[in-house]
Amino acid sequence: MPGKDALNGPAPWVAILGLALIGAAPQHAGAPAEDGFEAMMTEANARMHAGMMNARFTGDPDRDFARMMIAHHQGAIDMAVAELRYGKDKRLRRLAQQIVVDQQQEIAVMHQALGDPLPQGSAAPTQVPPHPSAEH
Repeated sequence: MPGKDALNGPAPWVAILGLALIGAAPQHAGAPAEDGFEAMMTEANARMHAGMMNARFTGDPDRDFARMMIAHHQGAIDMAVAELRYGKDKRLRRLAQQIVVDQQQEIAVMHQALGDPLPQGSAAPTQVPPHPSAEH
């Protein structure tokens, strides 16, 4: 029978797929709050994946890499901003600040490699005021 190992029941790949799907499932029932950390992370992830999926392959590995990585790095920035807004751990907040700075610099390099005009400079959003619920 397909999908079954004659001696041991379901084929190992079925079990692995099941575990992967369980891990990908939401950890609680219901939609994320309309605001807050979970919503920011969910939105950042959705924008990042949409940006990566909409970067059509051109046949030029350098262009394709840069276009997809720009969306990926922007996703990291958006997630780091959520940590800055809601996080309490000083080490993670410092890491989030560094992620914003590093990823913005790398995005600029990729835009230059693509021949894109660089956007006007703006301050890195590393000094995001914490959300009132994140304060001690």
